Amino acid sequence: MSTYKPAENIENNPRVKVVFDDIRETRGSDFINNMWYYIAFDEDLLEQTWADVKRVMATPSSIDPLTKEMLYLAVSIANSCSYCVHSHTAAARAKGLTDETHAELIKIVSLAAKTNHIANGLQIPIDDVFDLDKG
Repeated sequence: MSTYKPAENIENNPRVKVVFDDIRETRGSDFINNMWYYIAFDEDLLEQTWADVKRVMATPSSIDPLTKEMLYLAVSIANSCSYCVHSHTAAARAKGLTDETHAELIKIVSLAAKTNHIANGLQIPIDDVFDLDKG
């Protein structure tokens, strides 16, 4: 259950409408997911968040779109963000994520979480070879 209810007819706000139209154009879809409706109560937050998402996730770069979605999914799992896990799993699947690759991703995220907890719990010192100042 949400802690906030988005305003009805939120696109009557011209600043929100501009962002929503850009989301539609960038994604090639009329669908606006809940994240954007729920943060539209603050136009600055909406504009800045969309600008960041568009710059990082929708702008071509040295990382391909599927890998970007898989990274976003892995961080969302690590941060326990159920909304983002669902959203970015769907986005990754739309970009070609297979069941086999998804299973492997889950194995990697699970292993990383386990070994991260072990290393943090024991406060294992960094190997000199991994420390650019020493290696």
